[in-house]
Amino acid sequence: MPELRPILLVEDSPRDLELTLAALEKCQLANDIVIARDGAEAIDYLFGTGMHEGRPDGDPTVVLLDLKLPKVDGLEVLEKVKKHDKLRHIPIVMLTSSREEQDLVRSYELGVNAFVVKPVEFNEFFKAIQDLGVFWAILNEPPPGYKKS
Repeated sequence: MPELRPILLVEDSPRDLELTLAALEKCQLANDIVIARDGAEAIDYLFGTGMHEGRPDGDPTVVLLDLKLPKVDGLEVLEKVKKHDKLRHIPIVMLTSSREEQDLVRSYELGVNAFVVKPVEFNEFFKAIQDLGVFWAILNEPPPGYKKS
């Protein structure tokens, strides 16, 4: 059985982090969840630098990336990943409370795979996260040469 790759969750809001983790847990996905609390931490994880230098090989099956992050914002993280030959195939879902058209347009220009506005209502938020988890960790087929989670 192939080793499961983790889901990288990049979120600075404690409330949204807690809800997202609860929703993913309810999906009963076997993937580990790696948490980064800001964009710099996410870049360190993805590039194996800083506190994540020497981490085990294996890229995340998907990155759930908040747009508005401290230190390095989500758009900068997205741009760095999509410009890197080895990392650009990692699916990135922008998970944000922003409804600004410029954020949506810029995210797609930079190569985001999906842009999801976090529902405000608890049950809708929970359902959206569960659907994302199942889709990207189980249903989505990665490109050839990229191991499925």
